[in-house]
Amino acid sequence: MATIQTTSGTLRVSLTRTEKVLGLLRDLEVPLSAVRSVAVVPDGPAATRGVRAPGLGLPGLRLIGTWRRRGGRTLVSVRRGRPAVRIELTGQRHDTVLVSTDDAAAVAAALDARLAARR
Repeated sequence: MATIQTTSGTLRVSLTRTEKVLGLLRDLEVPLSAVRSVAVVPDGPAATRGVRAPGLGLPGLRLIGTWRRRGGRTLVSVRRGRPAVRIELTGQRHDTVLVSTDDAAAVAAALDARLAARR
C-alpha cells in the first residue's frame, strides 16, 4: 500500500513495487508549495474520475495508474472499502493524487497541519 510522507519542504508518495509495475507509475515527490488542498474521500474507487491510461482497473476492487480527464491527470492507487486521501496539486505532472492509506484521516490532518505551518 502506498505511503504519504512529508519532510520540511516536500511531499513524497511512495508506491510499492507491485503498484509501480501494475500501474506503470513511479514514486512522486513534489514541493509542499505545490499542494493546494488535502481532503479525505470515504470511497477511493468511487471518487476516481476520467479514463485510465495507463494502469490497472479492477472495477470496484482496485485501481492503480493514471486517470486522465479534460485538463487534468490523476495518480491513483485505491482499494475498495478503504478511505483515500485526495491531494490537489498545482504546476506538477499530476494535478491530483488519490491514494488509499491505512489511516487517511490522520494522514490528511498531518499534511494539512504541515501546510498551515508553511503559510
